[in-house]
Amino acid sequence: MIGMLMRLPVLLVVLLVCSNALAAQVVCFKCHDERQFHQKVVHKPVAQGRCGTCHNPHVAKFKGLVQKRPSELCSSCHQGRWEKGKDKKAMRVIHQPVRQGKCLTCHDPHTSRSRGLIKGNLADRCFDCHKDLPKRYEHTHKPFAQGRCSACHLSHAADNYRLLKGPPEKLCAGCHAQRRLSTAHKGYPARLGACLTCHNPHGSKKKALVRDHVHEPYGKKACDKCHGGKATRDTEGCLSCHEDIRKATLSLHSHVTTTGGNSCTLCHSPHAGDTPELLKGRQVQVCRRCHEDTFRRHQDKLYIHPKAPYCKECHGVHGSNRLAMLRADGNTVCERCHKTQGKFTHPVGDKVKDPRTGQSMNCISCHLPMGTDYKYELILSGEKDLCIQCHRNY
Repeated sequence: MIGMLMRLPVLLVVLLVCSNALAAQVVCFKCHDERQFHQKVVHKPVAQGRCGTCHNPHVAKFKGLVQKRPSELCSSCHQGRWEKGKDKKAMRVIHQPVRQGKCLTCHDPHTSRSRGLIKGNLADRCFDCHKDLPKRYEHTHKPFAQGRCSACHLSHAADNYRLLKGPPEKLCAGCHAQRRLSTAHKGYPARLGACLTCHNPHGSKKKALVRDHVHEPYGKKACDKCHGGKATRDTEGCLSCHEDIRKATLSLHSHVTTTGGNSCTLCHSPHAGDTPELLKGRQVQVCRRCHEDTFRRHQDKLYIHPKAPYCKECHGVHGSNRLAMLRADGNTVCERCHKTQGKFTHPVGDKVKDPRTGQSMNCISCHLPMGTDYKYELILSGEKDLCIQCHRNY
């Protein structure tokens, strides 16, 4: 008798699960085609017929009769679950869809043909957002060609902005043996490393995935021009050829310093790059390495200027005589695209002073292109709050 009582709770659970599954079969599948819920991978609540875990059968505030926002529903079961074997505290960079709670961008909540309930093909989901990334190159890296983005990248969070599973050299060494690479890099003066300095991990127009744009001395195999004699690999060595950049570094606000500060090779590869500027990655990645606080403040705002990721569109990346290292004054920078600015809008210019600061009124007196929660990237609501900052007597 005692043994039967001890087994009673277990029996109740089994009966409850069975009754839920039966309810789904009897009620839900009267309208919803059950065949759509039988693919290779089935979400556990669906497999158990527990539709009510996520859905309210009568009424709900959210589309699909879900009881909470999709992100809240997901986190109620998957709270704190990041990449397997990774420390959540170390995952300081969270993938944008995850950070914004857009789980359904990549995952199907019911069933899928792919592991992890991915909607269709994983690579296709990546390209949905990364539209500027070519799907094929003249020479394509094998994992990329096969759509195996997860061979190198983590999908939810990582400790780096490329969401890589580890240091690039370690990832490369997982497939490319050091001995074979040394044979292909005859004359390399040290143990091979910094692979991404020369190679694009996705693909290239050049053989061996060498990046499309090659630094002239490297392309001509004139290594001594930078590495030998009196030449130096640091800023002075670069500026000895790039005189136009030297002039920019002499501005009031200089991004490049020759004594213990920013060097050219902090942002630029001395060998090869994907663009003529030879940047070490996409511009937004390069800038974010130092300006993390700025990007983090604005990255999830409701309104962000479409050119915000292209920092050099507005900023003098080597040096400028203006605050925030703008390429020109706050009006001139905007007028390059907004041709009518200042002609029929709010008065701006040297003759119009901002009563809050005493400085000349310009576009960025009221707009913040990096991102805000107000339309037109206004710093406050344009209906009232922003205007009364200056017009208090109206």
